Amino acid sequence: MASKKQKLKVIPLGGLHEIGKNMTVFEYGKDIIIVDCGLAFPEDDMLGVDIVIPDISYLRANMENIRGIILTHGHEDHIGALPYVLRELRVPVYGSLLTLGLLDNKLKEHKLLNEVEKHTVCPGDEIKLGSFKVEFIHTNHSIADSMALAITTPVGVVLHTGDFKIDYTPIDGDVADLHRFAELGRKGVLLLMSDSTNAERPGYTMSEKSVGYVLNRIFEETPSSRIIVATFSSNIHRIQQVINSAESNRRKVAIIGRSMLNVVKTATELNYLSIKDKTLIDINDIKHYRDDQLVIISTGSQGEAMSALSRIAWGDHKQVSVHPGDKIIISASSIPGNEKDISKVINELLKRGADVVYEGIEDIHVSGHACSEELKLMLALAKPKFFMPVHGEYVHLLSHRNLALSMGIPKEDIFLMQIGEVLELSKKEAKITGTVPAGYLLVDGLGVGDVGNIVLRDRRHLSNDGLMVVVVSIDTESGEIVAGPDIISRGFVYVREAELLMEEAREVVVDALEKCSQRKGWTYMKGIIKDALKNYLWQKTKRSPMILPIIMEV
Repeated sequence: MASKKQKLKVIPLGGLHEIGKNMTVFEYGKDIIIVDCGLAFPEDDMLGVDIVIPDISYLRANMENIRGIILTHGHEDHIGALPYVLRELRVPVYGSLLTLGLLDNKLKEHKLLNEVEKHTVCPGDEIKLGSFKVEFIHTNHSIADSMALAITTPVGVVLHTGDFKIDYTPIDGDVADLHRFAELGRKGVLLLMSDSTNAERPGYTMSEKSVGYVLNRIFEETPSSRIIVATFSSNIHRIQQVINSAESNRRKVAIIGRSMLNVVKTATELNYLSIKDKTLIDINDIKHYRDDQLVIISTGSQGEAMSALSRIAWGDHKQVSVHPGDKIIISASSIPGNEKDISKVINELLKRGADVVYEGIEDIHVSGHACSEELKLMLALAKPKFFMPVHGEYVHLLSHRNLALSMGIPKEDIFLMQIGEVLELSKKEAKITGTVPAGYLLVDGLGVGDVGNIVLRDRRHLSNDGLMVVVVSIDTESGEIVAGPDIISRGFVYVREAELLMEEAREVVVDALEKCSQRKGWTYMKGIIKDALKNYLWQKTKRSPMILPIIMEV
């Protein structure tokens, strides 16, 4: 039996001071549960990196205490790291039918489908995991089956909202269970952890249904042109509204983009999408239909280089090319950092004669996250003793803290946490008591964590200034140069137009080798070559390429 003096530990391993990579650890005595396990997309300076996942060193060290991973919903920033984490942590996973369906697609790709224990849960269900009892509460978000968690612990109830908005007219008609939030607040919530993504935005987030009205109008105003809609593949409600508009206007629907195809297939099989017979057609069959009979739903709303919409824009897609007059709707807002990529795609589509509709021209997107008034409502319903804003960059967390202050929560009871910090709670107090190992791992191809700061530094160096390789053959006995030095340039200068520079560089290497003693070893000689060549190239070009000396013994 756990000691009464033990405290609940809440340890965020991701999702704070960043967008994505959401992961939080709850620990009491010898029991650990994990909420969400998401990925983030690489920063611009993370060259060649595919995705970023949380560092799970702490969990690896306490693997025997982990009772399960609980998923709030099926977005990449909440489930995307699971295939990598579950290779090491073979623990049960709990989530909704759709969330686990989307996870199955990932586990199949990683050949882990039959290796993971999964449990389907529904709103209203409760599960017992060691010292924790977890209740699932229905919420609204930009993906179906989103749930908040009421985690009952020996010291009190923690309410974790997950990503949410308050939509009074959701597409599926299932309004968030505000009554249950109020009931929990009446009984007493020790800690509220609430989504901060839109904390800066005043007012309320528009209903998803409002997008449907705009889509219907655009479809009616486009009677003779083909319509292509790009949106997030996970936004099943948006996809449903596009299909509804297509069916109302007697158009067939084709799907392109691997992630879009996977999600539509999964959502249809699980009855999260309602599609009439013969509405969907294969993308290869679009040639059999007139433009006014077609709608194409595509990935690529963020301008991703290899997405379907980007390949269409640059004329690289095998099945779809832009027809003059095509109506192309980008039904998404830009994730911070993607603005330039989206702008390039829009420009290319316009050059090819398309009529492009995007946010700013029409209200063809609404957020899935609560704005300030909805966040205040959640605070009012939950009435927490302590509050931790989660899911967002520092500016979002700070804005959410200010909302909580305006609602009367004392400053000392609000915790703006850092990744890896440990918040310890008893029934009466909460304080940050230390840190655990935390951060991120970079996934590049099949490698997980083998690209670190040193490799990234080298990649940045190469991308900025290029590479010079110096090859020289030296007689082992006499130390004299037998062949070379040969200098190879990649990404530094075009050799044929810099023959004088390359010749002088060879002379610099020869002079450097003549001045140093072979007896000090090859490593010393390589260092002399690098230093001499680096100084010369800087004087001549004000550039510092990476220099790799190769000494061959003869």
